[in-house]
Amino acid sequence: MTKKESLRRHLLQLDNRGYKAYKDIQGNYDFSEFTLIIDYVQGDPFASPSKFRVRVPPNIAQIPGELFNSRSREIALRDYLIRQFDKAAHSISSKRGTGKSGMIAVTRFGQEVLERTSAFIISSTTSDLEDLGGVELRFAVGLPASGRSILGRQAAEMLCEDIPQIVSKSLKYANLNAAECRRHVETVEDADWLREQLAEKGLVAFVADGSILPRRSGVDNSPLLNNAVAFQSPPPLKVDFNCPNRGLISGMGIPAGITLIVGGGYHGKSTLLRAIELGVYNRIPGDGREFAVTSPAAVKIRAEDGRSVAGVDISPFINHLPQGRDTSQFYTENASGSTSQAANIIEALEVGRMPVLLVDEDTAATNFMIRDRRMQELIAKDKEPITPFIDKVKQLYADCGVSTVLVMGGSGDYFDVADTVIAMDNFQAYNVTEKAKKIAINYSISRAAEGGENFGEIAQRVPIPASLDPSRGRRDVRVKVRDVDELAFGTEDIDLGAVEQIVDSGQLRAIAAAMVYAKQQYMDGKRTLSEIIDLVMADIDAQGMDILSPFPEGDFAMFRRFELAAAINRLRSLSVVAK
Repeated sequence: MTKKESLRRHLLQLDNRGYKAYKDIQGNYDFSEFTLIIDYVQGDPFASPSKFRVRVPPNIAQIPGELFNSRSREIALRDYLIRQFDKAAHSISSKRGTGKSGMIAVTRFGQEVLERTSAFIISSTTSDLEDLGGVELRFAVGLPASGRSILGRQAAEMLCEDIPQIVSKSLKYANLNAAECRRHVETVEDADWLREQLAEKGLVAFVADGSILPRRSGVDNSPLLNNAVAFQSPPPLKVDFNCPNRGLISGMGIPAGITLIVGGGYHGKSTLLRAIELGVYNRIPGDGREFAVTSPAAVKIRAEDGRSVAGVDISPFINHLPQGRDTSQFYTENASGSTSQAANIIEALEVGRMPVLLVDEDTAATNFMIRDRRMQELIAKDKEPITPFIDKVKQLYADCGVSTVLVMGGSGDYFDVADTVIAMDNFQAYNVTEKAKKIAINYSISRAAEGGENFGEIAQRVPIPASLDPSRGRRDVRVKVRDVDELAFGTEDIDLGAVEQIVDSGQLRAIAAAMVYAKQQYMDGKRTLSEIIDLVMADIDAQGMDILSPFPEGDFAMFRRFELAAAINRLRSLSVVAK
């Protein structure tokens, strides 16, 4: 293996040559305490940066085995090391020339702790180090240039001096804050443990007392610090858990069934739902919502005007359309609010395992949610194709085991179908179930139920392989991610702006790669979408996200089956046949 000093000499010799000459440095280098691996070298200072890895062996990193002796702990530790590397890179690296010159950067991240391909723990293969771990960390480097000429001296400083400093500062356990690292790992482990206890306790979500749910702003997901009201659970819904690390923790348990969140405007209804919605993910210590956890199958449902729908059976909600249009295999290029919301629910049920539906009236279609008594008198049922959600929500739970958590501040009709009613007042929660039930009795609305005897069948669909084409021009695969809400797949642009539980661009990159993988490996015109997603997720679980890419990829973050299905379902070229 080439030594560090050979790399330094080579970089100095490249000084002032054309930028493409940097390609010569691709390979592995022995830096004594770690191995530097240059997997890919950019061809232009303005192009995507070069892809690097470092591998720090267990005898150098010396990470205690107890910090990664379970899946939960390992993911948390990897997240912590990524954040430490990023912090060190920002403090040590500097701008060195044109374009991205001088950049040393790990993948972007937010408040969530996600499994990422940026870092891996290396287990020792020798008995004397069996309780210690090493690290592989993947990152991007902008090799220095002036215009399109190599700055060899700056490159030598960057690769041979800066990177060793960053590695020493962030990937050697002796140089880390041990208490902070342990807290990070234990916080995530406790959150995972809490999430696993929910079903046994008959709950779909839990919000710990003392949680800070409000965020700093709509574009800043960090906690609101000034004047934030700490969450306190109402006594009837208070539950206790004894976490593995934290010990006793109390908070509000949201039971399975139909739960309404009510209250005046700006009193915290949507803030609570947002915390529940993102409770499918773990958060970093200090986020304020570390112990607001939700069933991993919780899916946010909203209206999505303009989305395409491909062969979805929306007949449980919408039937008898004018001109006799079939809704058992419904196609549209431009869905309305009600048809899109119906499709979003059915698509979640199609691929889910008894999901929990989360709905906010602010982003729901009014005519899909409710049809009151007066409107029923004016427009007869045989003239109204939409069966409102209020008449299906109990059937969803009784027939399919699907719970619903619904923010509803504008219609008391839902009191008749709710099992639990939580009122938010100045960001504090109150159990008003009994009061709501009494109001429902005293102010009977006598509306006619329109949902029929049962919810209806959940039809399965088989994707036609040719309808998922990632190619563009001469390229067999062309995918590109724009933040967390848009994905270019071949010649198609997929709008994911309404899929609110994609929280990281790394998730979307992995979803794009998973779509290509699904097409290449499992789409045969016979398997259903649900079966295909089962197989893809099983492969990732067994072999990791690296199976989605032909080369080591440092920018993937783990996603859920629901968001993979959402991306496929919003591909406008998608065609399906009924199973």
